[in-house]
Amino acid sequence: MSQSTLDDDELFGEAASEIREDVESSLESARESLPAADDIWDVEADNTLGVLNALRSAFDVGDAEEELRDAKKWYTMGERADAFEDADDLAEEIETVGELVEDVEDAKEQVGDLASTVPQLRSQLEEFEAESEAAEDDDADVDADADADADAEAEAEA
Repeated sequence: MSQSTLDDDELFGEAASEIREDVESSLESARESLPAADDIWDVEADNTLGVLNALRSAFDVGDAEEELRDAKKWYTMGERADAFEDADDLAEEIETVGELVEDVEDAKEQVGDLASTVPQLRSQLEEFEAESEAAEDDDADVDADADADADAEAEAEA
């Protein structure tokens, strides 16, 4: 075997190791960019809308999507070059992180929808309560008028 072939094999091995390290590094950065469990569990606010807005902010995935994209890019490059002896662990980790990023993004969207619905629902309930109170006041006025009429009739008959 020629020296050139040995050098090429050695260089390819180094490149394969570097690609794996790049994938692992990107996956690590993606994991670190995801929100911490306590950040989405412990939120403080004065009202429901404040809690929802704090929760929506806590669901920020930061650079996780970009880091995951980089991991996928380097993984695909390594796979196509047949640079990995065993990359099942990388494929599984990419899938796991990808699903988690999607779940967090879905939750953020749901909280955002709820945050826009709650104020609208509050207004509708306030209007309903005001209408109900007005109807009760009208009923009370009618009852008072009926009582007054009954009293007036009773006095007239007496």
